Amino acid sequence: MKGISCIITAAGKNRRMREDLQNKGMEIRHKLLLEINADPIINFTVKKALQTDLNECIVVLGHFMEELYPALNDIQDSRLRMIENPEVDVELSQTLLNGVVNSKYDYCLCLAGDQPTVTKKTMQNLMNHLLNSPEGENTISILSRGKTGYLDNALGLGMPFACHSSLLKRYLQDEEDNLNPILRRMVSDGVSLYAIPEQNELELVNINRYDDYLKVLKMLKKK
Repeated sequence: MKGISCIITAAGKNRRMREDLQNKGMEIRHKLLLEINADPIINFTVKKALQTDLNECIVVLGHFMEELYPALNDIQDSRLRMIENPEVDVELSQTLLNGVVNSKYDYCLCLAGDQPTVTKKTMQNLMNHLLNSPEGENTISILSRGKTGYLDNALGLGMPFACHSSLLKRYLQDEEDNLNPILRRMVSDGVSLYAIPEQNELELVNINRYDDYLKVLKMLKKK
């Protein structure tokens, strides 16, 4: 069906954040439940995605899903769905694939739950470039981490990105890996890769460690 499904991965083990909190003698919490502007990180990410032109938003849950459900249930939007990985202990590739096979629309905007600082403008730019591409079924639009425009390799790149769902179904099937090696293989097979410039340096920060979280809070206060 013509349209865009947003897939937000939120199924990780939260290992590094839990280690940091334990080492600091702090309460052990899921990183996606730490707050930004009084919203849990996962809600902050989802709400921003829902401000774009997407047709549906799928949050894929796995590890610690019982901790995330109460927060996500506070979001009232008919486009939002939560699904669970059939097996909890899987790599990112299978979490993303689970979202893709449960999506209703032809194109996918793929976001990580721990990237709350990706702006809605960048999300929209990723979708717009893909939809306006002459080869939309064979194109990935991705957030730049250096060079912009058409790239000949995917070194260092990952989410967020947007592409046709058929590409993801083809390349993620039976893969148990992180995303970057799969992107590199896609490019080597002739899939076009177009890098969208970031709106600000905050967009390039993934919240994996507690210091990442503090950095984001500090930089948001300056804005």
